[in-house]
Amino acid sequence: MEKRGSSLTEIQGVPNNSLILLAGPPGAGKSTFCHQVVLNSIAADRPVIFVTTEQSPSDIMSLLSERGIGEPVALSFVDAFTETVGLTCVQRSDTLCANCADLNSLSIATTKLQEKIGRKDILLAFDSLTSPYLFNKDEVVRFIRLCLAKFAAEGNAVVALVDEGCGKEEDLGAMMSIADGIIRMEIKESSRIINVVKHPKVAPTKIETPVTWSTVIPLERFDLSVGRRMVEAVINAQAGQPIRTEVGDFVKMFWRNLASWSGMLWDPKGFPTMAYEFDKEAEVVGGSVIFKEVISLLPRHKKLLLKMFMPKSFSEVKDMKKYLRRFANPESNRIAISEYMEEASKNDEHYIRLYESSSCWGFDNVGAQLAFHDCGEFAGSLKGMEEAERDWNVVETKCIGLGDPYCEFKVVPREIDELKDFLEGIDSSVVEKVHDRLMGQLVGFLVDSKPLPERPRLGSEVYFHEMHHATVIPALFSERYRMALRMGGAKSGKEVGERLMNAGMGEDEVIRRVIDFMNYCKAGKVTLGETIRMRENCETFGFETGEPSCFFATGFLNGLFSAVKKQHVREIKCIAAGDPHCEWEIV
Repeated sequence: MEKRGSSLTEIQGVPNNSLILLAGPPGAGKSTFCHQVVLNSIAADRPVIFVTTEQSPSDIMSLLSERGIGEPVALSFVDAFTETVGLTCVQRSDTLCANCADLNSLSIATTKLQEKIGRKDILLAFDSLTSPYLFNKDEVVRFIRLCLAKFAAEGNAVVALVDEGCGKEEDLGAMMSIADGIIRMEIKESSRIINVVKHPKVAPTKIETPVTWSTVIPLERFDLSVGRRMVEAVINAQAGQPIRTEVGDFVKMFWRNLASWSGMLWDPKGFPTMAYEFDKEAEVVGGSVIFKEVISLLPRHKKLLLKMFMPKSFSEVKDMKKYLRRFANPESNRIAISEYMEEASKNDEHYIRLYESSSCWGFDNVGAQLAFHDCGEFAGSLKGMEEAERDWNVVETKCIGLGDPYCEFKVVPREIDELKDFLEGIDSSVVEKVHDRLMGQLVGFLVDSKPLPERPRLGSEVYFHEMHHATVIPALFSERYRMALRMGGAKSGKEVGERLMNAGMGEDEVIRRVIDFMNYCKAGKVTLGETIRMRENCETFGFETGEPSCFFATGFLNGLFSAVKKQHVREIKCIAAGDPHCEWEIV
């Protein structure tokens, strides 16, 4: 067939007998493109099977409704998201449940819906292949060939999405070799670039369209009230009252790092930037308010002393040195041991050296700077505490992750050229190295009783509030961050369960050891009976989100029980929802 010139409308119509792969980095607009393909098919009375792996069907329906779907009479779902992350999947006549970790369940559900529809000319929209790939790696290429390509060859059409940068380039190449069409997307400034690499009906071309959605997370949505209990707890701690009375106020840094890096698998390039901005905003809003409320409780003479000692500006070396010594000591939270580099610093350009950084310890020589959470927190604390409220930024210039013996920060009250390169310096190979390191440490501890990473002076624990910076706080801003924590938890739980069973442990022994491990990490006080209960859960303790918010823990437990017991775990109570403890049913 002779290929003709293409327009956006033409490439959004997927021809029968074709598998189109839509590739691009997270946030490039692939899902928006896919939704328009679905709407076009519904308008043409074409049956649609929508496989969703990173959102629930109800979320997809809401998005389609915003774009004018009308009555979705020809739309069926394979829900491979909710069951994977430990949420409730409601199976209906038009919705079948599957699991990203089980490619066979995806294939069976798709075939059942195809048989129910009973005709050809079906559009299969698969959004996206990223999660099945991260759970199954090499098996996904075989799945694309035997399931998706076969579905297309039977007189149907397939559009499948995949995130670039979340896996090996050669794996993406293998996926592309199977596809009949390849469309690559990216965002440049305020434009979306659609590169039609190959297509069964249109000639290769590039199409540039304006971005019609915001690529910036709306940080002004931060609502301090969700952390009100945490503010009160910190104030109580200043008065000498304990916060977590049963398990103590510290948690193993391993648990915090496992949560953060499990989520990183879903967006290695984007997550450091999100984490930096989230932590910075949380400190600007929350840190300054906490400080002011603590001050309000002090006697008048102590208030006056603090006012005398608190610099109004952090420009000069002497004032930054004073602030770090009196008000921003990371050693108290066991984050790191800090040293202000007085000789290297000057007005409005400060250098701080960190020893035994909890974000980087145990990840030496993985090939990147890793302390993006810490940089965001510190930048936000300076902006929130300084009277001038200048936009401080912090970039890591040396890191244990690069093989340096310590980490070092550059701190300035302005935009900083190196920041973008720092935040985008992590790729999928680095994330996989860190994840493999974590899995090796965890399995070594559970199987051979090898100790987890221990720092010479600060030990293995950090203040439990650091868990909030890796989980709940970013998730308050970003649905994608929330999804990645859930999926990352499910992947890590599944992988731990499989590794322990491969080491010869029985099912009950695997579950017992992992529950004991969570208690050892002081994630909370965990008990296992007919349900799983966790008191003082470090992920949500102190937060009032109004809904279950144990994104990582729920995913982790569900992945574990799915792999070991073929059971699913669903959160039915949560501290963040106002319950006295977090609780999961096992079904």
